[in-house]
Amino acid sequence: MTVKENRVTFASSELLLEGMLGTPPGARPFPAVIVCHPHPLYGGTMENNVVCAITERLTQESFVSFRFNFRGVGGSQGEFDQGIGEQADVGAAISFVGNLEYVDQQRIGLAGYSAGAGFALPVGSDDARIKALVAISPPLDTFDFEFLKNCPKPKFLISGDDDDLISAQEFLEFCGSIPEPKECETIVGADHFWSGYESQLAAKVIAFFVKTL
Repeated sequence: MTVKENRVTFASSELLLEGMLGTPPGARPFPAVIVCHPHPLYGGTMENNVVCAITERLTQESFVSFRFNFRGVGGSQGEFDQGIGEQADVGAAISFVGNLEYVDQQRIGLAGYSAGAGFALPVGSDDARIKALVAISPPLDTFDFEFLKNCPKPKFLISGDDDDLISAQEFLEFCGSIPEPKECETIVGADHFWSGYESQLAAKVIAFFVKTL
């Protein structure tokens, strides 16, 4: 399948942010998934290996995919805003994708990797436009994910069992505390950066979105 990806800009408050929009061929409207990159202060961008692996696979599976740079990253205007502005950026990305005429408004999902999950999931949990959530390597010690204990939406949490930022035991204990519908999985051998495990991770994320969207 030919994957068509276009560079776009969209507004987040007074700022212009850049993103990459993947559009599959075929009959419209399509489900869509927004994927949020890791922490901007530690080298996170929309070109991240995990983000790109997931968005490429999404488009191959007939989803519209959208990855973008948070404020202050790459060609996006502004500067890092301690998570406050970044949550606004997530909301702006949801509005951008939700306003595309070829996107099925009832089938929009949201995924975040590492700090991207910390920025994205609080927004997606509260936004009625988002129907399913994915947290990849959520940094439970750095961000507050307690809101997921009151989230009725389908959610998928996945982490590597060799992640140095969150122990597998801590991850599974947290997963046990959140309500259905949920899926939780640890991948043997994968660390926080998923090098060499991108394809396996992407397949699991896409399988979840195929089921829930």
